[in-house]
Parts: sequence; structure tokens; C-alpha cells
Amino acid sequence: MIGGLTCRSGCCRRPARRTRLTGVDPAEQAARSARVAAVFDRVADVYDTVGVPWFTPIAQRLVALAAPARGERVLDAGCGRGAATIAAAEAVGADGHVTGVDLSPGMVEACRADIAALGLTTVDIQLMDASAPSLPAAGYDLVVSSLVVFFLPDPLAALTAWRGLLTPGGRLAISTFGPRDQVWDAVDATFRPYLPAGMLDARTTGAAGPFSTDAGVEELVGAAGYTGVRTVSSDLAVTFADVDEWYAFSRSHGQRAMWDAIPDDARDTVRAAAGRHLEQARGADGRIRLNQQVRCTLAAVP
Repeated sequence: MIGGLTCRSGCCRRPARRTRLTGVDPAEQAARSARVAAVFDRVADVYDTVGVPWFTPIAQRLVALAAPARGERVLDAGCGRGAATIAAAEAVGADGHVTGVDLSPGMVEACRADIAALGLTTVDIQLMDASAPSLPAAGYDLVVSSLVVFFLPDPLAALTAWRGLLTPGGRLAISTFGPRDQVWDAVDATFRPYLPAGMLDARTTGAAGPFSTDAGVEELVGAAGYTGVRTVSSDLAVTFADVDEWYAFSRSHGQRAMWDAIPDDARDTVRAAAGRHLEQARGADGRIRLNQQVRCTLAAVP
């Protein structure tokens, strides 16, 4: 369940300092994007389907805070299997429209199948880089992006590009990770000796740079030209029946890249070490419970 809601308005803060673009080399940017797409291609069949509520409640909370109105046009940047796309489509109704874009062909194919199975006719899913979508300027009332922006090679450039897709007065809603249980930190640390420098994974990227604090994310969004930037944070309690369920979950999303970086002969060692840490979070009912704070950053276009 998501609870523990907190909200801090950005209107009482000093103006954010201008954050500079990272200046990522175009060739390196393309290579990094391709690596991320390849990871999500590998997990597309199991993404958000292993029985551990994660992406769906986070995306639903984000869309609820963004409050799309009936008839609005919404862009889901980095739609994955469509958790935010579906929630937005239900909110805007038959008179609205939702476009989802994702860089992973596997995720796009799976998302299209899920959308078709639900009979949603006001949604289109496109294979496209969320960093710089080739979409009509001022074509959307709302851009949502759930657990995506920290994967992008140049988050500020992406946020700026999304601003150009919004109508005057349009809104932005993004989710990123806040603090988490110390046990989860210890579990992630078991992977660290095997990971290449700069690996883009949500569980590690969110602990550094602008994504390490609410203020850092707010500054990043403000630097992209948005106004009224504010943060709403909530806690997501994640429950695993046992270590095996955690293992299946950890291989069903972006953390799969961390597993793939570990040599075959060391994976059992890492799994056993992670399992020992997870045992510290096992409750009296035998289930493992971990907590993750999720921040939703909301803003508007002047």
C-alpha cells in the first residue's frame, strides 16, 4: 500500500540555480540508450507480471496526482508496459487521447498487446526515444513519466524537450526514487563489486546526482523551464514471500542489467549474500517486507 503522504510546495523556495546540460557525446548517448533498450527487451515478457506490485501502484499514484481531466491529451514518456498509460487513458475517457513512447521494441510490442486486450481505443503506443520524442509541439496537456528520467543520458535535455510538447499551462509529472530501507541498500551493495562504472540502473542511479534529494529533482525540473515545481512523496511497502520471489522480481526489470553483469560462476554467491541481508527483513509471518519512498515531482509550463 502507498501511504505516508508528504507534500512540500516549491513556491516558498528560492529560485533554483541553473543546471547545465551534461553535454553527453551524441555517439555515447546513442550507445547508452541502446544498452538500456536492450535490457528492457530482455525483461519485456515478465516486466510487472511477477506478482509483486511495484510499477503499477507507483504509476497510478503519479497519474492520480497529475489529475488528467476528461478530454485531455497525455504523453507517457517511457511507457514500459503501460502502467501510467492505462491509468491516464481511464482518466481522460473517450474524448481524450494518450500517446505512449518507449525505446524498447519488446516493451512496445507487449504494451500494445496489453492495450488491445483492455479494448482501449484512445491510446497509441510508438517506438520512440523518450529523450527527444518526434511529436507535435504543444500537442499535449500533460506529460507523465514514471521511473524513467534517471535512465536518460541527459535528463535536463529530455525535460526541456518535453516542455516543448506541452501547451501553455500544460503540466509535467515524473516519479523517481527517494530513500529506502537499509536492508535494501545492503542487498544492492552485494552487486557493486561486479558492476561497470556508470551502469544505468534505477536502484543505483537514484542515489546520486540530482536524483538523491527532492530539492535536486526540483532544481532539475526548474532548470528545464517549468514553474510551480513541488514534490509529493509516499512510501511503497514491498512484500516478498521468500528470497526466490525477490530474485524473480529483481530480474524482471532494470535490475536485470546488474545480474547480467555478474559472471555466471559468481551469481549464486551474490544471490546467497543478498538472501542473508533479506532475512533481516523477514517478519513474524515469514514474509520479507521492504520499504521504498517514491517521489512525484509536479510542475507546469508558464
